[in-house]
Amino acid sequence: RVVVDNPDINGRLKILEVHAKGKPLAEDVDLHTLARRTPGFTGADLANLMNEAALKAARENKTQIFMVDFEASIDRVVAGPERKSRVISEKEKKIVAYHEVGHAIVLEKLGPEGADPVHKVTILPRGLALGYTMQLPQDDRYLISRSQMKANIAGFLGGRAAEEIIFSEITTGAHNDLERASDVARRMVTEFGMSDRLGPITLGRRHGNPFLGRDLMEDRNYGEDVAKAIDEEVKAIIQESYGRAQEILTENHEAMERVVSVLLERETLEREDFLALLAGEALPPRPEPAAPPSDQPKKQTETSPLPGTQVLKPQPKGSPA
Repeated sequence: RVVVDNPDINGRLKILEVHAKGKPLAEDVDLHTLARRTPGFTGADLANLMNEAALKAARENKTQIFMVDFEASIDRVVAGPERKSRVISEKEKKIVAYHEVGHAIVLEKLGPEGADPVHKVTILPRGLALGYTMQLPQDDRYLISRSQMKANIAGFLGGRAAEEIIFSEITTGAHNDLERASDVARRMVTEFGMSDRLGPITLGRRHGNPFLGRDLMEDRNYGEDVAKAIDEEVKAIIQESYGRAQEILTENHEAMERVVSVLLERETLEREDFLALLAGEALPPRPEPAAPPSDQPKKQTETSPLPGTQVLKPQPKGSPA
């Protein structure tokens, strides 16, 4: 079996250069920036990214592919297509806004402990998600510390914490967040030996061949007492991280209200705007949509015939065909 790792930033840059050949890229397109913004992307993901950006530009009758097209394509590859037809009530949209801002504020405040920077917050539905918070690491990582893992768990739980603080109620929107937080906490205890109570030991053996479509199975090489201790340690990590998320959001309650208010209006916030609102600064007015370039080719009213075909035009009544 040959395992091929995902490309690093230099590998992603080379792959993007290959797929960019023959495509009309605008002057604002920086392939190195795209390579930095696509950690974890495979070669197929990068090829899909380039094709999606070209399709978006073609749908909008552009003669070149701009950086904004690539930004939208990254969102599509990561989170799925935008669900413009999905109608969300104002009440649910408000819940989603607080949920996503909860994620973003907790992650940003835990940045010094290793949480990746927040790149974008949006309440536009994509794929199966009603909204999402996108993080982008500053570089490729091959090691992760215990404090970083705990910071990520607190970030996962920030959405649920925000719902409970604001609405005194919780929803099913945190389902995936709870799965991810629980998985990281359990791996900390059973795989990485990061539990002070159980010590530096690996518990359980995983086997199986996912390349043949099988799930990884786990053999328990420990007894019931150790299994109970594992569950207690996982629960303790989750509860500690949830308490940290609640504490951060309570201390930044005014900032959360400020960010949510603008997010409900604009639906998407980039990192610069998010940080400005977090610091209490006012955002400049949104720019008006740019007019289409005057050098755009005029839409043809009559399609050209394919080679070997004849264009049939309507004949006057009674005339020979």
